[in-house]
Amino acid sequence: MTEEARTHYEAIVVGAGVAGIYQIKRLVELGIDATVLDSAADLGGTWYWNRYPGCRFDSESYTYGYSFSRELLDEWHWKERFSSQPENLRYLNYVADKFDLRRHMQFNCAVESAHFDEANDLWRLNISDGRELTCRFVVLAIGLLSAPTMPRLPGLDRFKGRSFHTYYWPHEPVEIKGKKVAVIGTGATAIQIIGEIADKVDELTVFQRRPNWSAPLNNSPISEKEMADIRARYDEIFAACARTPGGFEHEPDRRGFYEVSREDRLKLWDKLYDEPGFGIWLANFREIFMDEAANAEFSEYIADRIRRRVKDPEVAETLIPRDHGFGIQRVPLETNYLEAYNRHNVHLVDISKTPIEEITEKGIRTSARDYEFDIIVYATGFDAITGAYDRIDIRGIGGERLFDKWRDGPSTFLGMLAQGFPNLLMPTGPQSASATTNFPRGIETGVNWCTELMRYMWSRGATRADPTRAAEERWTAHVTKMYEIMLMRKARGWFTGYNSNVDGHEAGKVRYFVYNGGTPKYVGIINDVAAKGYQEIEFSFGARAKAPPVAASARA
Repeated sequence: MTEEARTHYEAIVVGAGVAGIYQIKRLVELGIDATVLDSAADLGGTWYWNRYPGCRFDSESYTYGYSFSRELLDEWHWKERFSSQPENLRYLNYVADKFDLRRHMQFNCAVESAHFDEANDLWRLNISDGRELTCRFVVLAIGLLSAPTMPRLPGLDRFKGRSFHTYYWPHEPVEIKGKKVAVIGTGATAIQIIGEIADKVDELTVFQRRPNWSAPLNNSPISEKEMADIRARYDEIFAACARTPGGFEHEPDRRGFYEVSREDRLKLWDKLYDEPGFGIWLANFREIFMDEAANAEFSEYIADRIRRRVKDPEVAETLIPRDHGFGIQRVPLETNYLEAYNRHNVHLVDISKTPIEEITEKGIRTSARDYEFDIIVYATGFDAITGAYDRIDIRGIGGERLFDKWRDGPSTFLGMLAQGFPNLLMPTGPQSASATTNFPRGIETGVNWCTELMRYMWSRGATRADPTRAAEERWTAHVTKMYEIMLMRKARGWFTGYNSNVDGHEAGKVRYFVYNGGTPKYVGIINDVAAKGYQEIEFSFGARAKAPPVAASARA
């Protein structure tokens, strides 16, 4: 029977990105009847869709790859310290082919709805190709930044040139040489694009509403010799990732901010600024995340670095954020971004002063003037973390919609289960630690925990798992409380659910999206729940209702 003719699986994984690939790997090795569904034409998730110039890791490549296979670690040679999108997609395809996972994947089939059948303890999924599939477990591996948002501007369809959101950058090459290009936005994606195309286009105009802090990526090639050393140190590297709050190699400076002289603080910051990766953010003093004065001092240091790199003082000041301090939102890492503004062909438009009024046939109209372009790039971000969930009609017990449950903000148990939605697993869900950690490290943690929960159920013949309301309320309260000590709570960014282009996500209300306690604490909590027999989860033992037999290895 072909996959297209099948109607029932024990588990359906939604999303064939980094999380979905690892989840199907775990299920297949247990002998579970499972499939992966993805709306894209092929696997890769974020690395399939985001093909814009400059797209690459901000995690060190060798800390981003999967850790589950020593053989894979020994075979793969990361070419750059921070690998680019084409290489990342090649890596994921290599993994899928090596472990023969592609045959368990179905593409060009978006999940439109998922409704829980209470009588049979099954999920019923309606697929965009017209099929209805059923399964015992739905595993949502749909990504944190996979629901792109366009700006709320009149005339978006009026422009006669080429235009696209960065997420939907065309697969075929886009000719930018000799073109007049507009980039709307100065978030993490825009910062990568601008630094990459500034010297390739005829003219580049950047429309900025709110500037973002950034720091140098300081990328470099990885030689054969260095890669051999990395392979020899993989155990040490992953151990470091496991003990650090962010899941990176970068460990916070354990000295107290005020115990170190101003001169020594500056020496540390100069060193970190010139080193590769997130050290300037994550190997810094812990007080910069919690103490207003410490954060202000460090933010002024970064502001001075901006002034030193941008020649025009007025442009430099426009690029310095005033509404939040450095590091309280996720920090974009850049290559030649600030230097782009020193070029004669790059122009910065501050739309907080001269707002965009509409998109015209020829380009963009602000309150000050009209601009003409060949290409408009919308680097306007995502409906982060819950957006991809909201775009599926998910209904649990009593027909309750997940969208309604989360209307004012998510509530979960451990970020991986939602009360009233049995057997709906979210390895990287809202209020888990995945968004605040090196993502694949968080993915492996979440996928392993969800897989062990399913194994626990299979071994006991349980057909339904649903956390108690009290457990969900306690976890959500804990996540909320963790925001109180963090300056992040004041930021207008996706960690707090802010997005002016999404109804209900405008400024003024914090959404408690992420777990701020750090990876080690989170892993300790979820492992303790498992060790105690999942006491805060209610299990049912109904009929197996067409579920196929589970392999003996899964019952062990």
